Amino acid sequence: MTDAITDYLKQSRDVVQAAIDDPAVVAAIGATAEAVANALAGGHKLLLAGNGGSAGDAQHIAGELLARFNYDRAPIAAIALTTDSSVLTAIGNDYGYEQVFERQIRGLGNPGDVFIALSTSGRSHNILRAIAAARDKGLTIVGFTGWTGGDMRTRCDICLCAPSVSTPLIQQIHMIAGHILCSLVEARLYPQRS
Repeated sequence: MTDAITDYLKQSRDVVQAAIDDPAVVAAIGATAEAVANALAGGHKLLLAGNGGSAGDAQHIAGELLARFNYDRAPIAAIALTTDSSVLTAIGNDYGYEQVFERQIRGLGNPGDVFIALSTSGRSHNILRAIAAARDKGLTIVGFTGWTGGDMRTRCDICLCAPSVSTPLIQQIHMIAGHILCSLVEARLYPQRS
């Protein structure tokens, strides 16, 4: 058991090091923070969506922004489109699961908002439909995906491709990127006074 634990920790270390060493990953995180901060400073909001573990990541990021991350400050407008069971089941039942995020983007998204789409494969049909809706509505689109980028790579304004093909390791990079995003946006919008 100890070997399995050590092996996984080494894999985690290696994928974090690969992200550190990849200028495209670092640039994508910085560009995402800039886009989100600019949108929020202009009175817009952040929308996030993903499936499974990526849904949890979307909710985690929204929670850190709406509540607090490093320190007390005003709430930041962030909505995870994965949380309203009545909306999700109504859309899923009436229109199909592939539209659960698309219809929310069409109803809640406004030009100037930012949409962060999380999909480790970059091929989740409901995420791709949400990206298309976000494009139609004039949102800035950020993709958090895996090494190849899947179909998301060319459909997003900014695409963070985690340097791995392993779903759990991709999600770890997404969560690290999410924490960096929260820290940078919080500091930009609500700088602490010394």
